[in-house]
Amino acid sequence: MIRVLLADDQSLVRAGFRALLDAQRDIEVLGEAADGEAALRQVREIRPDVVLMDIRMPLLDGLAATRGITSDAALDGVKVVMLTTFELDEYVFEAIRSGASGFLVKDTEPAELLRAVRAVVAGDALLSPGVTRRLIAEFASRSKAPVNAGGLENLTDREREVMALVGIGLTNDEIARRLVVSPLTAKTHVSRTMVKLGARDRAQLVVLAYETGLVRPGWLG
Repeated sequence: MIRVLLADDQSLVRAGFRALLDAQRDIEVLGEAADGEAALRQVREIRPDVVLMDIRMPLLDGLAATRGITSDAALDGVKVVMLTTFELDEYVFEAIRSGASGFLVKDTEPAELLRAVRAVVAGDALLSPGVTRRLIAEFASRSKAPVNAGGLENLTDREREVMALVGIGLTNDEIARRLVVSPLTAKTHVSRTMVKLGARDRAQLVVLAYETGLVRPGWLG
């Protein structure tokens, strides 16, 4: 059972998401929060698998609440998916850098929302299915100049190659086809790369790929 916490200051948004999620056999909504402080408090109390977190909320915004979750080792298993009104929200990339596993626009199709929640828990998610690889590059182009590539020296050549492919938005299956290996082998390379770099999830691996200069904005493969 996938346990979800809804954090949004609009009660109608929470109600709509709850009705959809609770109708699934494998998903259960454990609670709701109307502001970031309440969201952070409930996460610590009930330890959900996924938090659907609005970016803009009173008292404590979604970015700060997300940082509060991802910086707490005791909450390492909690995944955060940011909710935004617009795909080009200026805070989305910052949310990913803060540790969010991805983001969804609030008017996303029900099937996409369900797929995203399940994918995040499986560790395979990056961004909303409605967000293109070009959009990933757009947000990456707003990030700071490449930083010291510390940690990359610990990667094998194949792991660097896989990390670059993750950075341009390829899935494990697409990476497998590109490198002519099995999907399991591709997934293993991705997992090992994340462990070596201390990346919380696949989304952070993408951020690191851009921030270290391994991938440049616009490299869409």
